[in-house]
Amino acid sequence: MGTHGNDRQIDYIEFNVADIARSKAFYGAAFGWTFTDYGPAYCEFRDGRLAGGFTTAEPARPGGPLVILYADDLAATQQRLEQAGAGISRPIFAFPGGRRFHFVDPDGYELAVWSVD
Repeated sequence: MGTHGNDRQIDYIEFNVADIARSKAFYGAAFGWTFTDYGPAYCEFRDGRLAGGFTTAEPARPGGPLVILYADDLAATQQRLEQAGAGISRPIFAFPGGRRFHFVDPDGYELAVWSVD
């Protein structure tokens, strides 16, 4: 994922989509993004500055993409978020390349934090 190494900064944006090929065609034609496929349910994109992904592993999210931040210390960041009033919507889980959790901010936005640890 992303560039990692920039503690507590936005690192990655993930779109839950219905059709990866359609999303690649659209964003490639409209913005010139480049793509790397990681199996049938995941494709990473790069816009020249930021990386993100298209996934069909979960239902399409009409509310917008999932913003993902990077943290050097995942557990400490989760604790900091909980102390600030965030709700944890998805506990820490592993994925190829790292681990992450999801949280909900005071306005109801769901975001995620990941780490390579």
